[in-house]
Amino acid sequence: MLLTVSHSTHYTYDQPVDYGLQQVRLTPRNWDMQEVLSWDLTIEGGDIETSYLDHNGTTVHLVSAGRGSEAVTITASGEVQTINTAGVLGPVYGPAPLWYFCTQTELTTPGEGITALAHGLRDASDKLSALHALSGSIIVAAPYQTGETWSTTTAEQALTGGGGVCQDHAQIFVSAARAAGIPARYVSGYLMMDDRIDQDASHAWAEAHVEGLGWVGFDVSNCISPDERYIRLGSGLDYRDAAPVSGVRLGDAKESMIVSLQVQQ
Repeated sequence: MLLTVSHSTHYTYDQPVDYGLQQVRLTPRNWDMQEVLSWDLTIEGGDIETSYLDHNGTTVHLVSAGRGSEAVTITASGEVQTINTAGVLGPVYGPAPLWYFCTQTELTTPGEGITALAHGLRDASDKLSALHALSGSIIVAAPYQTGETWSTTTAEQALTGGGGVCQDHAQIFVSAARAAGIPARYVSGYLMMDDRIDQDASHAWAEAHVEGLGWVGFDVSNCISPDERYIRLGSGLDYRDAAPVSGVRLGDAKESMIVSLQVQQ
């Protein structure tokens, strides 16, 4: 499937900033399930200082906003050819060892709720089926709901609250998998929706490492493994580690943001 993406994030400040630096993770790489035919990252009101592959294998651009900036626009666009691999990324490994992906973070530390979800997963003889069952259990316990969680909401808080969005579902999944000793990671990317072109935000799902298969994706929010409608951008231990845009700024300026995203065939 040929997917076309246009993704613009426009930041404005109520007064000139002294300095800002953002990590931008909006450039997909070639994997077995996707081939990047063309891609462009443009910056208005700032500069790309450098780019690199981080320890998770994600392409990162460092974008600066100089003294006096009042607005910055980051636009990512391009075409990606995708195929359906039933969510299987495969035995693809970078510098980070598998045990690293069993590391819990502030956002994924399990409490009683997630520990209960993970019960029996460690001893399951069919890990793939058990992980699919885990995904189904999460969406039942925490249905998709907007406006109930924030970027700082932990996996346990989202589960206890009884609802969340794709970010929360992915973090609950990786927390439970790690609690059972299974390497897991948070994935950010794009999803072409069947009922709309314009979207409010990018998408997120999880990957777990299954012996004999390698990394396998699980989209808890949609109760499936990623297919040809998905574009993988990057991964990390949690949302903070894989956020499409994150950074810091100096000064007292308050920030507002407008996102425009279109994913279509």
